[in-house]
Amino acid sequence: MAKQQAGKLIVIEGVDGSGKQTQSQRLYGRLAAQGKRVLRVAYPRYDEDSSAMVRHYLAGDFGEDPDAVSPYVAATFFAADRYASYRQEIGPFLAGGGLVIADRYTTANMLHQAGKIADAAARQAFLDWLEDYEFRLLGLPRPDAVIYLDMPPEASGTLMAGRANKMTGKAAKDIHESHPAYLERAYRAGRALVARYGWTRIDCLKDGVLQSVDAIGGAVEAALRDQGILA
Repeated sequence: MAKQQAGKLIVIEGVDGSGKQTQSQRLYGRLAAQGKRVLRVAYPRYDEDSSAMVRHYLAGDFGEDPDAVSPYVAATFFAADRYASYRQEIGPFLAGGGLVIADRYTTANMLHQAGKIADAAARQAFLDWLEDYEFRLLGLPRPDAVIYLDMPPEASGTLMAGRANKMTGKAAKDIHESHPAYLERAYRAGRALVARYGWTRIDCLKDGVLQSVDAIGGAVEAALRDQGILA
């Protein structure tokens, strides 16, 4: 079953190119500077053996279209890496009362894999299965707060255009990043999940213009204070 922990788990979520790395690093830096006991982790952990199947999947070894791999199968690849991370680092840190900031988490499977499923009933069945798999069977802790960075794909695609592949460090994109229609479905899934699961949505654009890093970060911190996660 999902674990109860003394610390707090904050998730920064959103589609590719929405600013998760930037905002999770900003939040980590600000809390560390305040003397907080804080850990930042980013998923997938590409440098770890536990992400081997993720790397094969994103490299297109199982098919160059994301839809070539069942969402049920792909979800287990990403979950395995999180399970290893939980046992190796974030579990003990949370048990000791620390604050963990996660750039993606179980929520990423909800966006990316549920977005593959067009039928609403089948999508909800997948989400129910996923919740049982990650939280009950694997015993991963539920997040205390999920911040969803709402960045429309047309904006995030522009930001990703000149960015290196985080897995390889090269210009070629992974199979998610290289399929705009797939990212659009993931984005729509994310918007629906915000309402369904009570995540906090942060608008990254205002009147069609990208907000500054500090403006978005300030909204993130304000939301966490409102939820009692930050003082």
